[in-house]
Amino acid sequence: MDPDAVAKAFVDHYYSTFDANRAGLGNLYQEGSMLTFEGQKIQGSQSIVAKLTNLPFQQCKHNITTVDCQPSGAGGVLVFVSGTLQLAGEQHALKFSQMFHLMPTPQGSFYVLNDIFRLNYA
Repeated sequence: MDPDAVAKAFVDHYYSTFDANRAGLGNLYQEGSMLTFEGQKIQGSQSIVAKLTNLPFQQCKHNITTVDCQPSGAGGVLVFVSGTLQLAGEQHALKFSQMFHLMPTPQGSFYVLNDIFRLNYA
C-alpha cells in the first residue's frame, strides 16, 4: 500500500463528492466513525451525514492547498488537508484544515474512522 496514493485518491473523491452531493459521503463512514466539526463531536455514519447535509449553505467548492499523510497502525493512513472553502455567493474564501484517519476494510478499500474539521481564522 502506498499511503500517498491512498491519500490522493481519497482526498480527490471526498471533496468532489462533498461539493457535488454531500449525502453521497455516507458510505465513507461506519457506525464507529467519529467527526469533530468545529469542536462538536458526532458519531456514526447517519449522524455524520445528517450534520454535513444540514450545514447552512447549499453549494461550496473546496480548493486543496496541501495533503500530508503517514501510515498508521493496522494498515491505516493519517491524512491532513489544508485549503480554502468557497461558499456560493460569498466574496472571500474560508481557510480550513481537516484530518482523516482512514482504516482498511476487509474488501480492500478504506473508510473514515476519524475526521476532524476546523476553519482557520486569521
